[in-house]
Amino acid sequence: MANEFKNKDEFIKEFKKRIIRHFGCSIERAHITEKYMILGEMVRDHASENWNLTKDVISEKQEKQMYYFSMEFLMGRLLTNNLMNLGIYDIVKEGLDELGIDINDLEEMESDAGLGNGGLGRLAACFLDSLASLNLAGHGNCIRYEYGLFKQKIEHNEQVEVPDKWLSLGNVWEVRKPKHSVDVKFGGRVEMWMGEDGKAVVNHIPSLVVRAVPYDMPIIGQNTATTNTLRLWSAEVADDACDASSLNEYVNEVREICRNVYPDDSTEHGKLLRLKQQYFFVSAGIYNIIESHLRTYGSLDNFADKVAIQLNDTHPVLCIPELMRILLDEYRFEWDDAWEMTKKTMAYTNHTVLSEALEKWPVQYVRELLPRIYMIIEEIDNRFKYHLSHDFGRPDLIDSCAIIKEGQVHMAHLAIVGSHSVNGVAALHTRILKEDVMKSFYELYPEKFNNKTNGITHRRWLLHSNPQLTDLLEKTIGPQFKTNPDKLTDLMQYVDDEKLQTQFMEVKLERKKILADYIKKTLNIEVDIHSIFDVQAKRLHAYKRQLLNILNIMDLYFRMKNDSNYRIYPRTFIFAAKAAPSYTFAKEVIKLIHCVADKVNNDPEISKYMKVVFIPNYGVSIAEILMNAADVSEQISTAGKEASGTGNMKFMMNGAITLGTMDGANVEIVERVGFENAEIFGLRADDVALIRRENSYDVWRKYHENANIHRIIDALTDGTFSSNPNDFKLIYNELMFKNDEYLLLADYDAYAHARTNIERRYQDKRGWAKMCLINIAQSAFFSSDRTIRQYAEEIWNLKAVELD
Repeated sequence: MANEFKNKDEFIKEFKKRIIRHFGCSIERAHITEKYMILGEMVRDHASENWNLTKDVISEKQEKQMYYFSMEFLMGRLLTNNLMNLGIYDIVKEGLDELGIDINDLEEMESDAGLGNGGLGRLAACFLDSLASLNLAGHGNCIRYEYGLFKQKIEHNEQVEVPDKWLSLGNVWEVRKPKHSVDVKFGGRVEMWMGEDGKAVVNHIPSLVVRAVPYDMPIIGQNTATTNTLRLWSAEVADDACDASSLNEYVNEVREICRNVYPDDSTEHGKLLRLKQQYFFVSAGIYNIIESHLRTYGSLDNFADKVAIQLNDTHPVLCIPELMRILLDEYRFEWDDAWEMTKKTMAYTNHTVLSEALEKWPVQYVRELLPRIYMIIEEIDNRFKYHLSHDFGRPDLIDSCAIIKEGQVHMAHLAIVGSHSVNGVAALHTRILKEDVMKSFYELYPEKFNNKTNGITHRRWLLHSNPQLTDLLEKTIGPQFKTNPDKLTDLMQYVDDEKLQTQFMEVKLERKKILADYIKKTLNIEVDIHSIFDVQAKRLHAYKRQLLNILNIMDLYFRMKNDSNYRIYPRTFIFAAKAAPSYTFAKEVIKLIHCVADKVNNDPEISKYMKVVFIPNYGVSIAEILMNAADVSEQISTAGKEASGTGNMKFMMNGAITLGTMDGANVEIVERVGFENAEIFGLRADDVALIRRENSYDVWRKYHENANIHRIIDALTDGTFSSNPNDFKLIYNELMFKNDEYLLLADYDAYAHARTNIERRYQDKRGWAKMCLINIAQSAFFSSDRTIRQYAEEIWNLKAVELD
C-alpha cells in the first residue's frame, strides 16, 4: 500500500501537503470543492499503481482482453465505491474526522457521471465492477459526454430539461491520454484503384476530420489488484482540418459530437449527429484496440484469439464494418479472412423486442456520412444474400433478413450476421427473440443464440448503499456474501426466525426514514414512514406503464372520496422517471402524476391514507437511497415488452416485494422466490401475442363495462385534475383511439386486485418480513458476477488474470 494510505497519520500528512501544493493555501482556508478534488486525486493516484500492474501483467502473459462498447456507462458516484473496493475507507474517514471534515460532505460534492440514460448504462457499469472484481481483463469504451442527458426539474407540474453540468468540478478519476488520439474521418469521397498486389487500394478523402482523444478512468475491483479501464472519447479539433475562415463552424461541428448523450433524433440534424456519435467512438475504439494488439503481438493474425468485443445493443454495431475496413484497407487482408476474424471477435447483446428501438439508418445518411463504411455494409449484405440463396437454400428469407432494405440499413441484422454470438438478457426475452423478433435468423444460426440474464453488482446495491442491511446479514450468515454473493442463499435457513424478522423490519424502517428525510428536504412533502412505500422508478415509457399506476391511484382517490367507509392501509406512492425531451406522451404522464399528487396530498381527508411523490432527476445516487427504502417494487410492464430490467433485482436484493407482470427478469425472480413471495398479475406474454394475432381486444368495451375505469378515463378530460381539460388529451387519445396499445385497461382489474393483496399481506408483519428475507436470499442469482462469469466462459473465452 502506498505510504499516504498506510495509516491515518500518513493520510493526514499527504492530504495537507497536496492542498498546499495544488491550491497554495492551508487546509483551514481550502474550499470544500478543493478538499474533494484532492481526495479524489489521491485515491486515483493510489489506484494507478495497480492500474499499471494490471496492464503490465496482461501484456507480459499475453492474456485475452474484452472490450465492452456501449453508448452509456452510468457509473454513479465513485468516491465511496473506490475507497471501499481499495479497503481504505476507514483510514480516510478517520483522517478526515481528525481534520474536522465530514467524509459525507466530500462524497456529496461528486456528481453522477453524465454518461447515460437508464438501465442500459447502469448494466454496463455493473459489468465493469464485476469484471475487475473477478480479475477479468474487461474494459469499457464510450463517449466523454460534456453534458449528461439532462437535469430534470419540475416547473408548473411539467418536466423541464436543463443542462446536466456533471463536469463542473472536472472528473477527478480521469487521465487524459493524448498520445493515443485517433483521427476519425467523415463524409467526402472514396477513391479506389487496383494495387500491384492485385488488391483494391482505397483512399478515403474526408470532408470532416475529428480528433478523438481518450480520457481513461480506472475501474477498481473489490479486494483485488486488478484495475481495468473505462476509456471515454472526447472530440477535439484535428491538425490542419480546416481553414482559419471556417474555424468557428468547424469547432461547433466537432464539439456537438460529445455535447450530450442521445441528441434529439426528431430532426434530420439530430439523426445525423447520433450516427456521427456512434461512428466516432467506434472508429477510435477499434483503431486503438488494434494498435494496442500490435504493440504486444506484432501481427493481427491472432487478433480474434486475443480480443473479444461485446456490442451493448445496436448503437456500437458499426464496430463490424469498421473492423472490416481497417483489416481490408490498412492491413490488406483478403475479404474472407477479414470476415471470419470479425465474426469471431464480435458478440452482440440485444436489449429490446420493440421494433422502433431496433435501429435503422436511412441509406442516404450512412452513404453520405460514412461512404467507405456504407460500401462495406453493402458488400456484407450482398454476400449474405448470396449465402442465403446458395448455401442455406433459403431465398425465402432474403426479405426478412436483409441488412439493407427499403432504403434503410438494419443495424440489428448487421449485428447478427457479423457476430458469433447473439444474446438476450432474460430467459423470456431470449425466447421471444428466437420465436418472434429474430425467428428467421434463429432458423439460420441457432448456435449463435443464447441467454445471459442480467445482473447487478451487490457491492454497490447492497454493501455500499445499504450498510444497515449489510450489517444485519453479516451478523446472521457471516461475511462471506460480501465477496461471494452466492452465499446470500444461506439466509434461507433463517427466514422463519422471529427475531431476524423483527430486526429486518427495523432496518427497513431506518432506510425509510432516510428516504423520508430526503423527500422532506427536496420536495417539502411529509410522508408516513409506517405507510407502505410503493415505488416505481425507471425510465418513463408507455410500455413500462407508469400510467397504469397513476390511473389506479386516481381510482383509489375517487373511491375514498365517494365512500367514507372505504379506506386503504396508509400508502406512499413514489415515482422517479425521466422522459425523453421529445417524448410528448411521457411528459404528459409526468404532468398527470404531479396534478394527481397536488389533489391527493392537499386533501386533508385523503392525505392521511395516501401520498403521491415524484422524485425529480432520477439517477444512480437517488436510486441508492430509494431502492433500499421500498416495500413494494412496481414492475408492471406489458408482458413481452421488457427485455429484462435490473431495477427489479436491486429492489429484490434490498428486501422489497415484486408487484409485477410475468415480464423480463420478473419471470426468473418468481421462479426462485415462488409466486407466494411476490405479487404477480395480468396477461402473460403468450396471452398478449394471442390478442395481437386475433385482434380481439376492444378498449371501448372495457370502458363501458367497468364503472371504475369509466370514471378514471373521464377524469383525464373533465377538469378533475387540471383546470385545462386538454392537458391530458394526448393520454386519453393514446388509450381510447389507439386501442390501448399496451393493454393497461386489459390488466386493470388484475392490477387493482394485486394492490389490494399487497395491502392485506403487509399487515402481517411476520409474513411480510419472511417474504422480504426470501427475496434477499434468492437475489444471489441476480448478481452481475454470475452474469459476467457466464459471458466470460460461454462467449468471450476469457480467463481470470493472475497478478503476481
